[in-house]
Amino acid sequence: MAAKKSVQLSGVVVAQTEVCSIDPEQGILMYRGYDIADLAEHATYEEVAYLLLEGELPDGEQLATFEEELSRRELPRAVQALIDGNAKDAAPMEMLRTAVSLLSFSDPAEAAIDRDNERRKAAQLIAQLPTIVARHHRLATGHAPVAPDPSRSYAENFLTMLRGEAPTEQETRAFDVAMILHAEHELNASTFAARVVAGTQSDLHSAIVAAICALKGPTHGGANEAAMRMLEGFGSVENVPDGVRQRLEAKQTLFGFGHPVYVTLDPRARILKRLSEQFSQESDEPQWYALTEATEREVMEQKGLAANVDLYSGSVYRYLGIPNELFTPIFECSRVAGQAAHVLEQHANNKIIRPAAEYVGPEPRDFPVAAPSR
Repeated sequence: MAAKKSVQLSGVVVAQTEVCSIDPEQGILMYRGYDIADLAEHATYEEVAYLLLEGELPDGEQLATFEEELSRRELPRAVQALIDGNAKDAAPMEMLRTAVSLLSFSDPAEAAIDRDNERRKAAQLIAQLPTIVARHHRLATGHAPVAPDPSRSYAENFLTMLRGEAPTEQETRAFDVAMILHAEHELNASTFAARVVAGTQSDLHSAIVAAICALKGPTHGGANEAAMRMLEGFGSVENVPDGVRQRLEAKQTLFGFGHPVYVTLDPRARILKRLSEQFSQESDEPQWYALTEATEREVMEQKGLAANVDLYSGSVYRYLGIPNELFTPIFECSRVAGQAAHVLEQHANNKIIRPAAEYVGPEPRDFPVAAPSR
C-alpha cells in the first residue's frame, strides 16, 4: 500500500459509522466494539458477518438461521453460463465484477434499498461470491467445477470448491481466521466507493460492483498478490537485503508495508504471521514464512515501515494451496460483508457524498473569436 503522503483525504471524516473503529497509534482494530484479535481467536466468519450486518453477535438460534441463509450458494443459470463461457478469457477479478452485476438480474427486488431487501441481498452475496470464484478458477485451470455443499461451513466449503478436496481442520480454521481479518476495515477505498454509490440511492449490487472495481487495484486489494510476487522475485532469504535496497533505489513500491491509517504494525499482520509460522513448521516449503519474515525485518531496518495485512496473507494462502491470482478475489469474498454493512448504514441515514475539488487550472480567459471574413 502507498505511503501516507500519497493518500488523498487522509484523516478527513466523511461519515459516522458504528461498524468499525481503528486506533492507528496502538494498532487496534475493532468490529462493532469487538477487538479483531478476540474475534479471530473465538469467532467464525459466519458469526463475524452476522455481527457486521446486524450489530450484535448471534445467539445459537440466530446463528443457525444465518448459516442456513449462507448455505444457499448455488448460482443462477445465467451466471453459471457467463462463467462457463468465459473462464479462459476473463481474469478472476473481471469475472467476479461482471458476475456480481449479473446476479442482480435474477433478484426479485433489484432496485429496492429498504433494510429487509438489502439485508437479504447481503446474505446472498456473501454466500454466492465464493461459488463464483471457485467455479471460475476450476474451469480456467481445466478442472470440473465442484458444487457447493450446504452441509459444510463457509470456510470448509470454499476451500473444497476451490481445491477439489476437503481441507484439514487446521486449514479450515486458518482460512476462517484470514476471512475474519479481511471482513471489514472502515472507509478503505472499496468500502468508500460502495458508500458513494449507495449515497445516490443506488442498490446494493451496484454498490458492491463499484467496490470490486476499487478493490481490484494493486494499491488496494491487489496489494496482497503484488506482495507475494515481490517475495517470489527475491527468491531466497539471502537475496532479501539487496532486493529491498534495489526496490528502494528504483523507487518501487514495497507491497505489504506501510498503511494509510496505521503508524504501527497492522494488528491483522500479527495474527497472520503466527498462522504462517505454524504452517511453515509442518510444511515441506518452510521458505515462504522465512522469506516473508526476513523481508519484514529488512524493510523495517532500511525504511522503517511496518508490515500490513497484505504481507503475511500471501504466505498463509500459499500454504493453503491458493494461487496468487485468487488472493484479491478471496479478499472481496471476505470484505463483501463489511461493504454491505456500510451500504446498509448509508441507506439508513442517507446523504449524497459530494466532496469539493481545489481548482488549479488556468485563470479566466477569453474565447478566441476569429475576425469576420470579407
